[in-house]
Amino acid sequence: MIRDFASFYKEITGKDVPTVWEKARIHKIEVHSRSKAWLIYVQVNDTLPAEMVRHTTKEVLEHISYLEHLEIIPLLSEPSRRINEIINSKREELSSFFFADSNFIDHIEWNCTGKGLDLLTMDEETYNYIIEKQVCDQLANWFQEEYSLRVLVRVLGTGNEYEIPSETINAEHKAEVLEIKDYGRVSKQTGKRDKRKRELLEQQEPIKLSDLEEGLKTVVVEGEVWKKEITTIRGNRYVISYYLTDYSDSLILKTFLDTLDEDRIEEGQWIKATGNLRYDDIARELVLFVESYLPTQKKVRNDDATQKRIELHAHTKMSAMDGLCNVSALIKRAAEWQHPAITITDHGCTQAFPEAYQASLQHKIKVIYGVEGYLVEDDKKDTPYHIVLLACNQTGLRNLYHLVSISYMNHFYRQPRIPRQELEEHREGILLGSACEAGELYQALLDGSTEENLEKIAAFYDYLEIQPLANNDFLIREGRVKDQEHLQQLNRCIVELGQRLNKPVVATGDIHFLDPQDEVFRRIIQSGQGYEDSEAQAPLFFKTTADMLEEFSYLGKEEAQAVVIDNPSLINEMVEVLQPVPDGFYPPKIESAEEDIIKLTWEGAYKLYGDKIPEEIKARIERELDSITRHGFSVLYLIAHKLVKKSNQDGYLVGSRGSVGSSMVAYLTGITEVNPLPPHRLCPSCCYCEIVPDPAVGCGVDLEPQDCPSCGNSMRNDGFDIPFETFLGFEGDKVPDIDLNFSGDYQSKAHQYVEELFGSENVYRAGTISTIAERTAYGFVKKYAEEKQVIIKNSEVDRLVKGITGVRRTTGQHPGGLIVIPQDHDILEFTPLQHPADNKESGVITTHFEYHAIGEQLVKLDILGHDDPTVIKQLEDLTGVKAAGIPLDDKQTMAIFSSVEPLGVTEDDISTSVGTYGIPEFGTRFVRQMLEATRPTTFAELVRISGLSHGTDVWLNNAQTLIEGEIASLNEVICTRDDIMIYLIQQGIEKNRAFQIMENVRKGKGLKDGQVNIMQESQVPPWYIESCKKIKYMFPKAHAVAYVMMAFRIAYFKVYYPREFYASFFSIRAEDFEAETMLGGIDNISGRIQEINRMGFKAPQKEKKLLPVLELALEMNARGFKFYPVDIYGSEAHRFTVYKEGLLFPFSALPNVGSAAAQSIVEARAGGSFISVEDFQQRTRLNKTAMEVLKQHNCFHGLPESSQINLFA
Repeated sequence: MIRDFASFYKEITGKDVPTVWEKARIHKIEVHSRSKAWLIYVQVNDTLPAEMVRHTTKEVLEHISYLEHLEIIPLLSEPSRRINEIINSKREELSSFFFADSNFIDHIEWNCTGKGLDLLTMDEETYNYIIEKQVCDQLANWFQEEYSLRVLVRVLGTGNEYEIPSETINAEHKAEVLEIKDYGRVSKQTGKRDKRKRELLEQQEPIKLSDLEEGLKTVVVEGEVWKKEITTIRGNRYVISYYLTDYSDSLILKTFLDTLDEDRIEEGQWIKATGNLRYDDIARELVLFVESYLPTQKKVRNDDATQKRIELHAHTKMSAMDGLCNVSALIKRAAEWQHPAITITDHGCTQAFPEAYQASLQHKIKVIYGVEGYLVEDDKKDTPYHIVLLACNQTGLRNLYHLVSISYMNHFYRQPRIPRQELEEHREGILLGSACEAGELYQALLDGSTEENLEKIAAFYDYLEIQPLANNDFLIREGRVKDQEHLQQLNRCIVELGQRLNKPVVATGDIHFLDPQDEVFRRIIQSGQGYEDSEAQAPLFFKTTADMLEEFSYLGKEEAQAVVIDNPSLINEMVEVLQPVPDGFYPPKIESAEEDIIKLTWEGAYKLYGDKIPEEIKARIERELDSITRHGFSVLYLIAHKLVKKSNQDGYLVGSRGSVGSSMVAYLTGITEVNPLPPHRLCPSCCYCEIVPDPAVGCGVDLEPQDCPSCGNSMRNDGFDIPFETFLGFEGDKVPDIDLNFSGDYQSKAHQYVEELFGSENVYRAGTISTIAERTAYGFVKKYAEEKQVIIKNSEVDRLVKGITGVRRTTGQHPGGLIVIPQDHDILEFTPLQHPADNKESGVITTHFEYHAIGEQLVKLDILGHDDPTVIKQLEDLTGVKAAGIPLDDKQTMAIFSSVEPLGVTEDDISTSVGTYGIPEFGTRFVRQMLEATRPTTFAELVRISGLSHGTDVWLNNAQTLIEGEIASLNEVICTRDDIMIYLIQQGIEKNRAFQIMENVRKGKGLKDGQVNIMQESQVPPWYIESCKKIKYMFPKAHAVAYVMMAFRIAYFKVYYPREFYASFFSIRAEDFEAETMLGGIDNISGRIQEINRMGFKAPQKEKKLLPVLELALEMNARGFKFYPVDIYGSEAHRFTVYKEGLLFPFSALPNVGSAAAQSIVEARAGGSFISVEDFQQRTRLNKTAMEVLKQHNCFHGLPESSQINLFA
């Protein structure tokens, strides 16, 4: 098999081989027919530069026309010795690359076995660092990038004994070994062998994933791909990780591809795969390295009955800590099974209704809207009975909303409870069902009630309910019924009762999860809540018609047909098709709102751009005003205008959030400071305007300054080039969401002003729904594993976490969101009401529906409290400088985002190479690292970095990888949602489709298959498509611009008014202080920072909050300023005071001196000087602990202890 490489090279290319290859020998050639690729393994005596290997590869590939990919892989003849030589010669480089800012490399022993490279360490911190930073993976990539060597790198704590895999390269598709002389006949041979492999794979039985164990080599598995991750590695190659499950366990499948076009496996697909099973250091579990796979048919349950049933009792994830059904998935399944309708009956709430309605439209199926409520007689503390309420018509829906509202607002006790009298008074349009075993009727049967009483109870209901026997098996375990026969008899009693009273009896499944295998999710949640019988889950999955007919066969064929099919159909006929939230937009009415907005807009335009407004600007204003007035959005703009104007008049700037900065009308009416026009120059004196069509200029701020050609005065540069369509869509009919950042000190006044405008009875807080987040779900899974003493590997943990995430826990309120109802409408037309977190004592009333669900119908005002406007107000008061006049092109201010030079310090002084400590949005370690990686020099670049830093999965494992892998630049990667729409339109995609793709991506919904096809047809690069798929949330450009504007202004004060800047930061932003540390000077502060950094992720939350405070204190000292201790006459209660060459501590900065104590000192000293420590304590009424702290800080220097005069002194 071995052949001289020089001869092979000359035979292929007709050229002599470069001298470095002269003694090289071909070991083997692997042929990958599916991807038309060869891998040539060449034995070499010495290491080769990767550039030489790539050059040689290119030469060979150019002469073999039928290949699409070729890789030459050097194999060292003495790998241990050669790799050790590399490590010794490159030690300093390896240290700086992989162990920067640490001495971990000194704790590592490098062990090269010839089969791989092991990093051995006894130090736990070093081991954790290597795992966390994925050093093994990066080091393997380094060997590939520098020397084209495939080296398996692992980290081992001493004492760990893992089998070293026999292969040092990761397997891809199973390759055949090609005899060198036969390379011309590849295609035909490999095609036959691939076919044989597929046939063999089809015939082999898969191994159950839970049966996989270390020691198995080649295995066959089958299951559903529930997640896919794509990682870019050096050399522009990709690692694809497919997460597979057969519901017994999960397994990661890995493959390595040269292009994403080779990836044919999608999430949700069922596949059968074979490959090599081995432990993977990165995943930290067994991984299957795929050699080949086949798509297979997913094993799904179908409802093949001729006549279909209708489920009248189903719970979604909105049934708090109990339901596991995704409402859309449930409705989709019912539609796929061709059921005539499906019912939603969550515990006590209607919060699934809006999503259920949208799903019903998508899947073309009727939804019956209901609630499983908690019925009590009079006292809300009585033991409640379960009862099902179904809305039959619009009156019934309104009454249902009323009953849900009063159950939360007036009768909440552990659950939202409905008094029988309230139900009877608001029963019109509602069908009442007797519910499950916890219902009034079933409980009476269990208690052995008389026939007369049973009939009286049943008469209250419109229909009676029976459920599968297994649903109530727990009654047998508890000893309340004897056996299954007894359960059958109870159901027969209900059927007979219904026949006597002429009440329809319906069979329901009481659905809590969609499929049988999903019971594990409910088991884990209930275990986490302390349910002792959580392991004995009832089969509360969505059953087919055949399933239910079989369940109730003991009633006889005719009666089973009646309860399973006929009677539910009868109930369905009594229920109209309903819409839980009406269509249309219902803004509050303000007389002449439309005229006012039009007038304000043109007044603003004429003031800026003069009487002769440029046509491009005029056209944009007219287009925006047409959309705003035609769709009834004028009121929303006018409300925002009034709120901002009131705040400005009261001395507080307002920062805009969200996409409102995309609107020129919002800018001209003073709602936002973001001018969305293209970059332009404007003369404030004569209104001369010049639009600059230069694509290289990202925003007007970055234009070179020029004088006005008309009057000679300096022109102002403006314009951030943001399309209006990001805000309202291309049809202009998307309901605008105007978010405003008010000062935290002013927020309550702004809320009060809204109530004055519209009446407090028409203003409600925007409700939110708190669901189980990923981190909490992870805690549930880990707790379950610990309590049950089972080992769950990481990939299966991830799957279980995904299944639990999104289950409702409680409710809350938006931090600043207000919902305004027009005076001629009632809130119950749109949503029920409740208290946040069911806390009546809060005095707050919120919408029951999550505010997004009614965002298209009602005005939502986001009046948020934020630190930035408060900081700006304090800085203006301290300096007399108006923030609005700060130039956004100031060179010195811009420079601190890429260096520390403007601060007069060095990197060594403050342990960072950028000067953004304490600057909002740019001061965190995460963003500082981005700044250090990109060194921005323009305002536009700051905007892009702001977008990257605020999104979810926008930078990490996405843009960062693309930039570092040199696949795309900072200006090419997706930074804000606007980037997507603008780029896709440039690629030729129809504008509305581009807008919809942007909306899907920014909401974390990924891309639909049709959208991917459109993008591919428009030559959108694969990396761009994959980037869109990863994104979970994105900033709009206007939001990023508004944040950067505010941050830049604060940075300006930092450069030119340092003491005032530090005073405002420590007064407003700092949550924790260590007075002794900060008063101890630069060495003490630096030492404390190092101490916290050494703790790493194990640092307590208090230390983590303290770290940015200490970092800024370090910088302040390095700039030549210092802290002065508390002075009982000079210090303020809460704010740091500019004093001499630094800052004077406030009283509240001292430990154990609370806000009230600090204020009492200031109030007491207004009454005159203190004559003694005793006098101080009596007048301030401070407790002993606070007094001791003041003494420790020498606050009473010169004061006698007692007020009594010693005559004998």
